[in-house]
Amino acid sequence: MTDAARNRLDRTKLLAARYRAANDRPYLASALYALTVVPSPDAPTMAVDRHWRCYVSPAFVDATPVEELAGVWIHEVAHLLRDHHGRAGRLPAADQRDRYRVNVAQDCEINDDLLTDGLRLPAGRVEPRLFGLPEGQLFEAYLPQLPPHVREHDCGSGAHGRPAPWDLPGSAGPAALGDVEAQALRRHTAEAMRAHQRARGTLPAGWQRWAEELLEPTVDWRQALSGAVREAAAWAAGAIDYTYRRPSRRTPALRGVVLPSLRRPLPRVAVVVDTSGSMGDAELAAALGEITGVLREVGVRGNRVTVLACDADVHAVSRVTSTEQVTLGGGGGTDMRVGIDAALAARDRPSIVIVLTDGLTPWPDETPSCRLIAALIGDGAPQPPGWVETVRVTV
Repeated sequence: MTDAARNRLDRTKLLAARYRAANDRPYLASALYALTVVPSPDAPTMAVDRHWRCYVSPAFVDATPVEELAGVWIHEVAHLLRDHHGRAGRLPAADQRDRYRVNVAQDCEINDDLLTDGLRLPAGRVEPRLFGLPEGQLFEAYLPQLPPHVREHDCGSGAHGRPAPWDLPGSAGPAALGDVEAQALRRHTAEAMRAHQRARGTLPAGWQRWAEELLEPTVDWRQALSGAVREAAAWAAGAIDYTYRRPSRRTPALRGVVLPSLRRPLPRVAVVVDTSGSMGDAELAAALGEITGVLREVGVRGNRVTVLACDADVHAVSRVTSTEQVTLGGGGGTDMRVGIDAALAARDRPSIVIVLTDGLTPWPDETPSCRLIAALIGDGAPQPPGWVETVRVTV
């Protein structure tokens, strides 16, 4: 057999396998048909890149039954749907360099679902049980538990994120999917999975978890809270004013005239802590845990942070640099308006007010003349007025 004949891809067989995969798992059909086939004798089996191109070994197609090829199609598209290359890029640098261990961990994440779902995969497939590992984990959990020198299949840069020898350069060549289109396709697939589950009630646990997390992502409230405070601090610090304490650099050019310079003051922050009877120990601990951490992260100096303990009255006011300096008092009714008004009436008026509360409080009737951020503690905290910047804190 000539090299040309050996390298000729049996497209009929390959596409018949994709049709079978899409027909048996219709919720994956759009993702499967979005893959562009690129024949490649250099690819060991089948592999993908981040642009949704599928590199296929002609020899592998010839040697593999259609039923198993259908399983490999689903395996490869799972790498892209689960954004394995993006997640691999967030690993520590030492882990990123070991593409093979990353790929094996990713295959463990995928294959336990596929085998549970009754799909056939070729011999030599990777499964968590082969390494004495439990099923149902993400690849980030499998990775540190794998032996140090595992060497298995290479599913390409669309899996482990490292360039593969057979990759086409960049987004050149056959039709490539961009990041925006890929994310839209992931969401469409997740919605199709949800509809399939509602109609038929059967979906592997890993796919079900993936679809739920994509359609209803869990917000990292610490990141959201620090982001909200950082934005407010940047906004307040951006306010500029004139000062004669440091004359303008243009003053020497104007004889007898002193020009003021512009200054960019650091913002002052007031934290109103709800100490009413509805705030339990867990809620108060969560509130205290955020005061120093968030403000330190956003770079607001401690001597510009004031904490007010408030139920229906303000019981303690502390200028703090750490939570140990916070004085709490109260235990009665709830009215955070009192704390907000007290913060704004202070001589050193804050430009940012953060209210840490379970939300069982009345709010001001109109927007105060500052940035107001409500950190609502607990799942049952009612929603404040729409003009209040809101972050929900889980306990």
